[in-house]
Amino acid sequence: MRLALFQPDIPQNLGAGVRLTACLGVELDVIEPCAFPLSDRAIRRAAMDYGSVARVSRHDGWTDFESAMRGEGRRILLFTTRAAEPYHRFAYRPGDILLFGRESAGVPDAVHAAADARLIIPLRPETRSLNVIAAAAMALGEALRQTDGFPRG
Repeated sequence: MRLALFQPDIPQNLGAGVRLTACLGVELDVIEPCAFPLSDRAIRRAAMDYGSVARVSRHDGWTDFESAMRGEGRRILLFTTRAAEPYHRFAYRPGDILLFGRESAGVPDAVHAAADARLIIPLRPETRSLNVIAAAAMALGEALRQTDGFPRG
């Protein structure tokens, strides 16, 4: 299981994503460019004391990321407000990639179209959205539950 963040806007969310994936034993893919300067040092700083156990891969852009993941035969599952299928009704596989878009703009139409599935986290109609890492935690929880992928402690 992998979590992918498409061109993140907010460094604190990237830090929370690093921590989330480190704690759950999930790989994190960062699809650049980010809206802030990104270096391996910045990732280590954002990860706090989780940097030694976090597995973070940086990709130069969507094409680089998609090529690498398709080469491994992985499904790319996009979480988007433009989807109709609720995330908790989807059948996950251990090699899936859970992709989340930019906090400010989601993903471009080409990325949307390239996804193997588009999933939504149902929200109350009077609300707009969740924080991207809160949404990622919910999605990873369901995906890991279904695939028996939680760490054994």
